[in-house]
Amino acid sequence: MKIIKTKINAQDKRGIIRDILTYVNIDAITYLTSKKGAVRGNHYHKKTAQYDYILKGSCLCYTKLGERGKIKQRILKIGDLALHPPHERHALKALESLELLSLTKGPRRGSSYEKDTYRLANPLVK
Repeated sequence: MKIIKTKINAQDKRGIIRDILTYVNIDAITYLTSKKGAVRGNHYHKKTAQYDYILKGSCLCYTKLGERGKIKQRILKIGDLALHPPHERHALKALESLELLSLTKGPRRGSSYEKDTYRLANPLVK
């Protein structure tokens, strides 16, 4: 997992402008909500890169490279952007009410969501 700290491009009395991603082609943008304690993910993608951008709340993000890799965890907060490359196992556990955008590049999108989603037999988090 790579955490990308987004920066404010412009700010005035009206509010802010912030680029979430630049120079990256995206195939799908998905809006998700989770209640405190809810777990999402516990899967990986073989061909899809997934970016998770936190809009509201915070979560624990669990990742693991390969079957034998070590589980890592990071807290994601508002404005954080996490990149999960293909083959990285990942899961999110909401620490509070959570809203996020999941931006994907690859076949995992729309009605093809399950075609590149591989559920983990041994979850990273329950």
